[in-house]
Amino acid sequence: MADENGAARRAAVFQRIRDAHQTEVAEDYVELIEDLIGDLGEARLVDVAEHMGVTHATAAKVVQRLRREGLVQNRPYRSIFLTETGQQMASMARHRHRIVLQFLEAIGVDERTAEIDAEGIEHHVSEETLAAFERLTAQLQARRRD
Repeated sequence: MADENGAARRAAVFQRIRDAHQTEVAEDYVELIEDLIGDLGEARLVDVAEHMGVTHATAAKVVQRLRREGLVQNRPYRSIFLTETGQQMASMARHRHRIVLQFLEAIGVDERTAEIDAEGIEHHVSEETLAAFERLTAQLQARRRD
């Protein structure tokens, strides 16, 4: 019985990781599209591909997937726009990224490394851990002010 419980727990962990990987690419793309619209006034496929460091074909494939999932709207030779659902996803991903980044910097990780690490961690961190990061960051920042 103990083996079954251990196996089930382990399977649940691996399932959570697989689920996070499924949304990771979508979150990165919707965040970038939101950034491009904010910075340039539009998100063109060529810009998405360049900023993601992928080929035009790869970016087109991902954008098609995002469209099927209801996260973006686009038409051939037109800009890419986030749907309300895509905007919500981008906002949530950005919020998680900010919390992780601030936590890493608060514990002494240099800015460049913290930015790189936060990009990976943000997709895999649980809400419970994220809340702990927020609490600890606030405590560390308060100590620095005192």
